Formats: sequence, C-alpha cells, structure tokens
Amino acid sequence: MKTKTVSLILGSGGARGYAHIGVIEELLNLGYQIDSISGSSMGALIGGLYACGKMEEYKQWVIPLSKFDILKLLDISFNSSGFIKGEKIFQGINKIIGKVNIEDLPIKFTAVATDLTAKKEAWFQKGDLATAIRASASIPTILTPKKIKTHYFVDGGVLNPLPVAPTISDMTEIKICVNLNADIPNIYKKKNTQKQIEQKNNIFSYFENKASKGKNKKEELGYFQIMQTSLNLMQNALTRYKTAEYTPDVMINIPIDIGDFYEFYKAEEFIEIGKDATKKALSEKFGT
Repeated sequence: MKTKTVSLILGSGGARGYAHIGVIEELLNLGYQIDSISGSSMGALIGGLYACGKMEEYKQWVIPLSKFDILKLLDISFNSSGFIKGEKIFQGINKIIGKVNIEDLPIKFTAVATDLTAKKEAWFQKGDLATAIRASASIPTILTPKKIKTHYFVDGGVLNPLPVAPTISDMTEIKICVNLNADIPNIYKKKNTQKQIEQKNNIFSYFENKASKGKNKKEELGYFQIMQTSLNLMQNALTRYKTAEYTPDVMINIPIDIGDFYEFYKAEEFIEIGKDATKKALSEKFGT
C-alpha cells in the first residue's frame, strides 16, 4: 500500500489528550506519514513532542505517574490568575523537549493558543517550541497564563479546540482530526479500580478545596465542577462549529466521558483508547 501523507489535527481535552499518543502510534504502525501537525492545549503538547522526536520519552515519564506524583507537580499559585503556576510540570516537559525552535522541526507544526491581550486566536509557527506549548496549554483558572512580552496567553481550546485551519494549505493527502470532546457513547468504558477511584477523588478534592478556600460552606455544585462542565460544553460546541467550517477527511472521536481532564494518572488507559479509536475510524472510512 502506498504511504499516505497526513496533516494531523490534535484537539484539546486535558488528560484525555494522552489518547493522541495512541493515535500517532497507530497511524505510524499502519504506515501513514505525518507531515504536518496542528494542536491546541494537550494536542499542542503531544504534537510538539512527536515533532521533536521526544514523544516516547514523555510517554515513559507519564505512564508510571501516581496521584502522589501528580499532586507533587502542582505548585500552588498565590495570585488570582490560576491555581497552579505550572513551573514544576513544565520543568519536566522542558527537560524532555530541550531547546528547539518550531521552524527547525522536521515537520510543519502549529501550536494554537488564545491571546487574552489581543482577544484573538494565536498561531505559534516559529520560535521556542516549549514556550509555544506552555502558551497553548494554559487552562484558564487552573494554570496561570503564559506572558510573552506584553501579551498573556491561555489554552487554545478557549477559541479553537480542534484547529484545522492551520493545515488548509498543506500539500498532504489526507487530514485527520482527533476530537477529545466527542458527545458519543463510550464503547471503550472500563470499570475503574478502587485505586483509580481514590486517585480521582483525591485530585478532584484538591482542586475543589483550593477553589472553595475562604467559603463558609460548600455549594451543591462546586466551583471546579462548574468550570469543568462549562469548559467541556464550550469545547464540544466549538468543535462542531470548526469542523463544519473545515471538514476533515477522517474524524477520530474520543468520547468525552472516558475521563475528566485532570485524570492524568490514566495515561496508559487513554493511550490504548487512542489506538482503538484510530483503528475504528480508519476501518469505517477506508475499510482497513
């Protein structure tokens, strides 16, 4: 079979973004050639890691992470722009990536962020790769914004959770989108172990406690739960709008309820779901 060249569009969705690793691994296993990547948030992170040849190293770092490892990476911010400074998390990521500019990568790469200062979408297609990823992955109210010169940047998913537009001019054969916010039945659902349930509850409680600090009583719906649900709804709606405007050749749908965006202890499970979803989407499209 002739190798097909691919423009790969990787969406935002927090920890569900580990599925992107499985998608990339399965595409390569099937003989596809990835010539271009556009990503928002975790899509920018995983896409950038693949583009600079460090995705496998990152995978080996995150798979063993437990709830305690994750909590140790959450450095508290004492200002009002976000719960987490993100310095500990991105120190580890930056160590893996090293010093590399986007324009020097072997494939075309775009990290999409939201420019709060200019009030518009921002495309990073040159300059320091790690800086672009940090800007794209700054989840509002959770991670502090990334300041670059006089501008503040937050998560690309705020305006464009599935950035197809940067790939429109690509001379590749097919465009493949990976939607982490698909409102579809979760056929990949697995029963959580007691350990996973305890890990989820501990991390969720951590954010809720930070969000409710100073309140006299806990509300029926906590701040963090409201924020997460609202972000999911917003990204789902924006994804439908963006893909109606720019229709990809293949859509790999990851059900939104495979896990919450903070469940970073489920890397191995989400990676396998990414592989399974890729096989399913390609089989339905090409019969292979």
